Amino acid sequence: MLDKVRDWMSRPVVVVDPDSSVSYILTLMRRRGIHSVIVDLTNEKANQYGIVTTTDVRDKIIGEGRNTAETRVREIMTAPVITANPEWTLRECSQTMQKSNIHHLPVADENGVLIGIISATDIFIAAEEIGWGGT
Repeated sequence: MLDKVRDWMSRPVVVVDPDSSVSYILTLMRRRGIHSVIVDLTNEKANQYGIVTTTDVRDKIIGEGRNTAETRVREIMTAPVITANPEWTLRECSQTMQKSNIHHLPVADENGVLIGIISATDIFIAAEEIGWGGT
């Protein structure tokens, strides 16, 4: 059964520099039809990443009246992020998201290298496509 994170995650991961402007990532997210970008912090600490989501933009940019061209990604990102294991079941992934009150999880291999990202929407699509037996 296709119930593993690796079966439903999106790839490639869209990764940006922490000093990118928010206006740049807004354009990137809109053009790619995505709701989050991963922020590469590996120059600061090995295998560490941040994330910026549409919720961050809503709350930290629009809600606070900040200028997207003058605001850097590092100012609004969440870091460090929790990462999912590609071998987790969708249930494990869903429970992790629920406990942490998040909707996006970068997926990292055994070496901590990003290989994908999974969202609550991906889990929703999986439930619709494969059904959900409650196991």
